[in-house]
Parts: sequence; C-alpha cells; structure tokens
Amino acid sequence: MLEQIRSKLDAAFVPKVLEVRDDSEDHRGHAGYREGGNTHFSVKIRAAAFDGQSRVAQQRAIYAQLKQEFADGLHALALDVGGADAP
Repeated sequence: MLEQIRSKLDAAFVPKVLEVRDDSEDHRGHAGYREGGNTHFSVKIRAAAFDGQSRVAQQRAIYAQLKQEFADGLHALALDVGGADAP
C-alpha cells in the first residue's frame, strides 16, 4: 500500500518533496486498524501542482488520487501538503 500511495502521488503531482509513512502500528486498537497494517498513513508532499490552491483543494486532489486505496482498506491519511516552496 505504501508503494502504491507513493507511486500514484508521484505520478499525479511530480512533487519536489514526497514522504509516505505507514503509521498503522501507532493506531493498534483504534477504529480501522487491521492486523498487518496498511490502514493509517502520513504523507508530506510539496508540489508546484498545489501552488495557489486552498488547503481543502490540495487535500481533495490527493484523496481523488487515492480513491481506490481507500476502497481497498486505507482508513486514515494524515496530510502535510503545500506548494513547491512551502517549508
């Protein structure tokens, strides 16, 4: 799942920065957790594709790219999104 997320976001947004981390074990016992992980991820992405977009628009664009992953069991996605020059 991690590589699917990384691959889709890289292809869709050609990011300057892309970090994807599986945080599933941190959510053991919480809603959506499944044995084996692949349910909770954190993503930090910086891309020119997000320049001038609102935070909501940036997040919607990412969720649209990962629609299939959510259907396949991705439960939660913590996003740190920004334009190419964002810190």
